[in-house]
Amino acid sequence: MSLVEVKDLTVEFGAVRAVDGLSFELAKGAALALVGESGSGKSTVAGALLGLHRGTGARVGGSVRVAGTDVRDAPDEELRRLRGAKAAMVFQDPLSSLDPYYAIGDQIAEVHRVHTRVSRRAARARAVEVLERVGIPDAARRSRSRPHEFSGGMRQRALIAMALACEPDLLIADEPTTALDVTVQAQILDLLHTLRQETGMGLLLVTHDVGVAAESVDDVLVMRHGRAVEHGPVGTVLAAPAQAYTRRLLDAVPRVDTRRTSSPAGEEVVLEADGVRREYGRGRRAFAAVDDVSLTVRRGETLGVVGESGSGKTTLGRMLVGLLRPTAGGVRYEGRPHTGVNPAVQMVFQDPVSSLNPRRSVGESIADPLRARGENDDERVRGRVTELLERVGLDREHYDRYPHEFSGGQRQRIGIARALAADPRVIVCDEPVSALDVTTQAQVVDLLGELQRELGLALVFIAHDLAVVRQVSDRVAVMRGGRLVEYGPADEVYDSPREDYTRQLLAAVPSLDPELAARRRAARGEPAVA
Repeated sequence: MSLVEVKDLTVEFGAVRAVDGLSFELAKGAALALVGESGSGKSTVAGALLGLHRGTGARVGGSVRVAGTDVRDAPDEELRRLRGAKAAMVFQDPLSSLDPYYAIGDQIAEVHRVHTRVSRRAARARAVEVLERVGIPDAARRSRSRPHEFSGGMRQRALIAMALACEPDLLIADEPTTALDVTVQAQILDLLHTLRQETGMGLLLVTHDVGVAAESVDDVLVMRHGRAVEHGPVGTVLAAPAQAYTRRLLDAVPRVDTRRTSSPAGEEVVLEADGVRREYGRGRRAFAAVDDVSLTVRRGETLGVVGESGSGKTTLGRMLVGLLRPTAGGVRYEGRPHTGVNPAVQMVFQDPVSSLNPRRSVGESIADPLRARGENDDERVRGRVTELLERVGLDREHYDRYPHEFSGGQRQRIGIARALAADPRVIVCDEPVSALDVTTQAQVVDLLGELQRELGLALVFIAHDLAVVRQVSDRVAVMRGGRLVEYGPADEVYDSPREDYTRQLLAAVPSLDPELAARRRAARGEPAVA
């Protein structure tokens, strides 16, 4: 009997059918990826496997069996026994999935006690054991830490540890590597492979990143509008896709070996960082987030800034814009020292949800730079904002809508429109596509390139995705521990990196070839799964 059996699954939210007649099976110990764009129904399917739509008003049809349990018709008590004990889920955002008030170890111990009825001491010991298993250093001490004291990768490991506490037969991982840098992403994927080998558990991976699927699973199911488009062995689907939609999805995936067509960049330096340093804390606790970084941005070019989380990329970007004052060194615009916010240097932030006021219409948010310059004529402001909305591919009617009414890609376009409102010469883009699916990613990248060509903009493109940075950059700066470790033309940095660290970053980029992914995993020291 299969570990998971789904037949003719439908899930409806009001008039919207999010999943439409989906069927698939997952054998014990096997791994399947659900791949598709945002809104394709992937996470809805994952939630249906654990009965998470019960009581939400959603209408669920068809048949879902997980580890012998009929999820649709099982009583609540039986579902509680299934969740965590036989099937566990790792959610997309670990920070919102963990209670900020309780220690990580206590949260894992609670899950273990609910299903096993062991003593508090035994549950705490189990929590430390699984934290050690997922690679948390000094697990006994770190188990007493709160979620905010862990990095993004460590929080994801903690969620995996929580899922493993009761040794489930099935692990459901919903976008487990979204917004993680390439080295941490590789570590999480290697960990999932190793756990599969050691425990024999099945894995259902939900992802919009086709490269992550190639690294992690045996089979892949491509979804679109709630339906299955293509289903088969991962090597076959990725190497020779039968469906046009799958081919389009693969064509949108950025490749680390794809060179950018050179942009018409000039020699004029519009923005320069000269030995900038930014310290946080005082005395013995002081540390430098950015340490003695010097670089230039030329008119019309794109400078890519890459590095792991915590390398200082965002801090550097905020100093270039003027949102942070350097502790030492300085920033020059057009050859002149500049402090404070510079209207000619704007920023597109990583998270458009938190950077847009939910209580104001997007039109009013885009209008802020215009009003800050002294434009008080409401008619002229509205006209300029509607021009900007249309320029970034949105409708003028969107002026009066609110941020929650837009998709992630649309919100990022709104952020770009707001940056353009100040008529900048430089835009600093901080992880502008990190949480977007590959087709939306490609649309945002194409939009930025189009605007750059038409307006002569210089772009600073901060990202942890080395493939995207290769696609858009003329020059690349590699950061580690707050310092610049490599800096030069993109083709030189990617094709002939001088530093071991740069080579490690490039080796961690997901490959669309499952055999190459297995060889890389073996080279990193984790057992490979063919």
